[in-house]
Amino acid sequence: MAGMNLLDMIMSAQNGGAVEQAGAKVGLNPQQAQSALMALLPAISSGLKNNARTPDGLSGLLGALGSGDHEKYIENPQVLTSAETENDGNAILGHLFGSKDVSRAVAANAAQKTGLGVDILKKMLPLVAAMAMGSLSKQTRGGTMKSALAGLAMQQLMGAGTAPQGGTGLGSLLGAMTGAPQRRQRRAAQTHQQGMGILGNLLDADGDGSSMDDVLAIAMKGFMGR
Repeated sequence: MAGMNLLDMIMSAQNGGAVEQAGAKVGLNPQQAQSALMALLPAISSGLKNNARTPDGLSGLLGALGSGDHEKYIENPQVLTSAETENDGNAILGHLFGSKDVSRAVAANAAQKTGLGVDILKKMLPLVAAMAMGSLSKQTRGGTMKSALAGLAMQQLMGAGTAPQGGTGLGSLLGAMTGAPQRRQRRAAQTHQQGMGILGNLLDADGDGSSMDDVLAIAMKGFMGR
């Protein structure tokens, strides 16, 4: 799957079976399901990128990808019809968007692009979120990607993060005098940049997520302003 982006990975999962199963769950035929996926996925990608913009956010995403059982959503498409999958997808959306109002805005935007009903797209959205996490999880657990992400995690453990608070003694004094905190901050920034580079191509759903970034920004600004 090297070189594939998130859309490619989901579309190819089980030779398209995952997308078809998700579509059938909400009453869409295979062609409609693909259209819905292409219209909804950029919002998921933008939400994931927004959450990964900070070191803590990136660390949380990598942790979720490494510890969850998300791969089942693309390796066993039958589970997409379960209530558990819908609940998990909604939990993912809640973490990414923070409000059902944002999800509604995403569905409304996708409805304008596809001509499909808003209500159907709202039902499809959590399934797309589940498949997105499943595809990312599978990709980040294998081969070169797994080794690279493990290296980033090790860098964080070895001191790429911020300095411990309340340190005492000669070591802490010398560290402060010689700029150790600044070096740790630089290493943290470099580690985060490397992680975003590794995930960046995967999270670019269609190569043109800028318009969806704007949609999300407007929707989330409206939610935060309430």
